[in-house]
Amino acid sequence: MNYADIRPIDVANGPGIRVSIFVSGCTHACPGCFNPEAWDFSYGHPFTQAEVDAIVAHMGKSYVRGLSLLGGEPFHPDNQAAVLDLIRQVRAAWPEKDIWCYTGYLFEELAAGKVGEHSRAMLEELDVLVDGPFVEALKNLSLRFRGSSNQRILDVKASLAGDSPVLWQEEGE
Repeated sequence: MNYADIRPIDVANGPGIRVSIFVSGCTHACPGCFNPEAWDFSYGHPFTQAEVDAIVAHMGKSYVRGLSLLGGEPFHPDNQAAVLDLIRQVRAAWPEKDIWCYTGYLFEELAAGKVGEHSRAMLEELDVLVDGPFVEALKNLSLRFRGSSNQRILDVKASLAGDSPVLWQEEGE
């Protein structure tokens, strides 16, 4: 897997201060995508254990609330093994921090294992999933943590427990 960017401080892709990784490779090709250069699977840099170690180290800062996975497409079958390994290493080192993932796939497809070998295992390690393709006609700049109104912010643990999508509620809402 390649990655386009790793941001040790990100405040746009989930609540609080986060570490974010933008993986390379996406076949959704959503018109109006904010990151079309990351559609190319060879874009950016090779993702190695050195990058995993750097992400885990960044996560150790007391002010970092969690990790956000974006793309490209983290759930693309070609990216799943590397992303799952990253998630598991972060979870082992920092179990109290949350993990968000953005995907153009739908929760239902991922939970049913219809997208690659590791989609269900990845879901089981996540806290929040922002699902659905970006739809330019539904773009809404006032939406929090998503680009278009068709996209859902899901509580993954509750969704898996009930075998049905459950919208995420921020603490205090």
